[in-house]
Amino acid sequence: MSEKVNFDDFRIRTFHESDYKEITELWDLTGLGGAHRGDNINIILNTIRAGGVFFILEQISTKKIVGTAWITNDQRRLYLHHFGIHPEFQGKKLSHLLAQACIDYGKNLQLQMKLEVHKNNIVAKKLYEQYKFKPLEDYEVFIIRQY
Repeated sequence: MSEKVNFDDFRIRTFHESDYKEITELWDLTGLGGAHRGDNINIILNTIRAGGVFFILEQISTKKIVGTAWITNDQRRLYLHHFGIHPEFQGKKLSHLLAQACIDYGKNLQLQMKLEVHKNNIVAKKLYEQYKFKPLEDYEVFIIRQY
């Protein structure tokens, strides 16, 4: 059984440029992103200026970033990216704080929200299903990372 955490010691806030180094370290730990995937400070700032948001889950007492959720907005649909929790804090239900912030953001804008999850990530799939995400029929994901 995982140790309990005091939820009052955590807060959701938005991204600051000074967070970038710490979030890239978190992404390295969780396998969520990095420069090899086209993630950089300029891309983050551009997506925020275009109507997106980047949520940070921060432990108040230590000022440690323990989770991220990046939402981009193409004015038709929201895309949830880089949703993850620091391994040291996984299994403590903190993901629900981030998930609720994302859902509230989407409800406020009244836009659809889409995400991708690895087919073997059962824990993440269960979380997303609790927040009413559904598989998108028989679609598969394709991408070009470099031209």
